[in-house]
Amino acid sequence: MTNKPKIDVPVEKLSFPNVSGGTTEIGQTKDRWTMVFVYRGKHCPRCKRFLNKLQAVLSDWTAVMDVVVVSSDTKEKALADQKEFGWTFDLAYGMTEPQMRSLGLFVTEPLSEAETTGLFAEPGAFGIRPDGTLMLVDISNGPAARPDLEELLDGMKFNIENNRPARGTA
Repeated sequence: MTNKPKIDVPVEKLSFPNVSGGTTEIGQTKDRWTMVFVYRGKHCPRCKRFLNKLQAVLSDWTAVMDVVVVSSDTKEKALADQKEFGWTFDLAYGMTEPQMRSLGLFVTEPLSEAETTGLFAEPGAFGIRPDGTLMLVDISNGPAARPDLEELLDGMKFNIENNRPARGTA
């Protein structure tokens, strides 16, 4: 069972290794908003289509906020996809099961070793305020449900410009 993510409270500080070296961290105070996209991994063709769409509009996103993309994949798998598709966003890997669960993500066992070899997170998107609090959540229990990137960015711009409160807190 997956617990709902807690909105309007600080995100647990999480750290992921990054394909460019070093680490990517979320949940700490920053000077900008952050959008975190969790993807299923190299084995998922829908993820690649979604991330290729993100790459196509990345400059629109990064003009407004930082963008982080993370999966439970190994460094080798993440690097292979980055190289194949030319992704330039902040690409992290190695998300652990406790990290998946701390974000309220659905966690899946692979159908076979041909798919992948370990537990992986289903898709999620998390809008995090500069103070580290979670403002917006979109999670799915499968690969077919994804946010529309144009609509999501438009909504995030509105939320940021108008200092909108987190919704769904009642």
